[in-house]
Amino acid sequence: MPRRPTLTVDTDRGASLRRAIERTGYYPEVVSDGVFGAVAGEDVVDFYLHHEPTFERDEIRRHLTVAVLTPSRLVLAHTDENGGDDLLPQPYTSTSTEAIGLRSVRSVVVTRMVTNPAKGPSRPAEAVLTVGWGGVSRVDLEPATCADPECDGDHGYTGVLASDDFTVRASTAADGAGAVERLLSFAGSLSALTQSPS
Repeated sequence: MPRRPTLTVDTDRGASLRRAIERTGYYPEVVSDGVFGAVAGEDVVDFYLHHEPTFERDEIRRHLTVAVLTPSRLVLAHTDENGGDDLLPQPYTSTSTEAIGLRSVRSVVVTRMVTNPAKGPSRPAEAVLTVGWGGVSRVDLEPATCADPECDGDHGYTGVLASDDFTVRASTAADGAGAVERLLSFAGSLSALTQSPS
C-alpha cells in the first residue's frame, strides 16, 4: 500500500511553538494549556499563530488563532478574551480546540497577493489560507441562464458548493514582516501531508 508523504519532524518544534505563544503575551499559560492539551503528546511538524484584535463598541478584545500540524492531525485553537457577563462576572478567556485528521482534509487553498506584478516575481504582500474538511459548507446559488439573449425560459438555478471550514489571512502591513512567509510555509507543510497517496 502506498505511503503518504512525510515531513521531517524537528523535535524542538514543540518548544518553538511554546516560545511563540509566550512572545504574543496573550495569556500564554492559558493558550499553551489549551493547545498542548489538544496536541495530546504528538510531535509538532509545523505551526502558525495569528493574533488579532476585535473591536466591540468601546472595547478592544483580542483573539489568538493557533494552527498546529502534527503527523496525523491539524489542530486549531482559538482563544478569546471576555470582559465578563451575567454567568461569569469576572473577566475570562475561552479557548476552543478542534482536531481534524489529515485524511479528512479535502482542500488546501492558498491565495497570494503580489503587488506590482509587472516588475516580476516578488514576495507576496498578503496571503490567505483556506482549509476545507467538510465540517462547514456554503452554497452560492444564482439563476441559471443560456447563451440565447432572446430566451426568457426558466433554467432553474446553478451554484457552487464551497467548503471553507478554516480561513486565515496574513498581511505584511497588518501582521509584520515575515507573517506572510510563515503562513505560506505552514500551508506548504499542510499541503505536503494531505497529498493523496500515489
